[in-house]
Amino acid sequence: MAKGHSRRLLGAALLVAALTSTAACSGGSEPGSSGAPAPAAGQQAPAKTAAQLAREKKAALAKRRAARAAVAKKWGLKLTPLDAPAPPRTKPRITTRKGFETDGAGLPPVFTTVPTKEKIVFLTIDDGAEKDPALIRMMSELQIPYSAFLSDYVVSDDYPYFARMKTSQPRGVALHNHTLNHKYLPGLSYARQKREICGMQDVIEKKYGERPELFRPPYGNYNEDTLRAAKSCGVKAVPLWAAEAFPDHMEWREWDRDLHPGDIVLTHFRGEEDWKGGMPDMIRRVMNVITSKGYAVAKLEDYV
Repeated sequence: MAKGHSRRLLGAALLVAALTSTAACSGGSEPGSSGAPAPAAGQQAPAKTAAQLAREKKAALAKRRAARAAVAKKWGLKLTPLDAPAPPRTKPRITTRKGFETDGAGLPPVFTTVPTKEKIVFLTIDDGAEKDPALIRMMSELQIPYSAFLSDYVVSDDYPYFARMKTSQPRGVALHNHTLNHKYLPGLSYARQKREICGMQDVIEKKYGERPELFRPPYGNYNEDTLRAAKSCGVKAVPLWAAEAFPDHMEWREWDRDLHPGDIVLTHFRGEEDWKGGMPDMIRRVMNVITSKGYAVAKLEDYV
């Protein structure tokens, strides 16, 4: 009896030792372990502290900026584009620029600058004559928002190019109205102006699924009939421009030859047969100017 009792005591002691060893191994021997027990099944891990969340956000931002800097270097930009601030919850009220008014009331506003205090500008590209795949790749990789104002007489030979453009960025590239045939509108009757503007509305809606709310008259020229016709087919606003970009220089509307918060920048779909450079050259030029002056490019449709 004494010998059997001793064997039972020895077996119990060995079992306790084994269980103790297993608990020690699982409780804190792994690198980085705090020794705290893991959450029971069905329980959530402890919430991250504000400091942890702040560090993770800072690290993600640094990673994103480093990636954008690498892309900027790849495309030959001297400076990495700045990040635009979050868009406003409420869009600013847009009014017609002084000196650009007509006698008509309730017509779409004509403007060159969006009212904002943020150091942002808006990039717009007109007509659609040049269809350079490198432009879509460049803007997509750099994540630079822009708006295209299209004329059917130059886009009709390659509608799919602009469909690719429209979906090339996560939040989309907006396609807007620049008339069917790029005519000097004040020289046309109301009926012919309406055909030019409303006809292009129909084309963009049919080809790309959305009816534009923004319209830019060719050459920036318009009269009251232009605005009446535009309003009749769904146009809400008429953005012109405060500066124009080329591959080798900038042109300015304002006397100080500078950018201002909310300025709209115009350029065109053009290639080396028309310019001293191609579309990527123009983007390099305009982005180096914009960034060197401390501005970011924002999405026009977030503000208008």
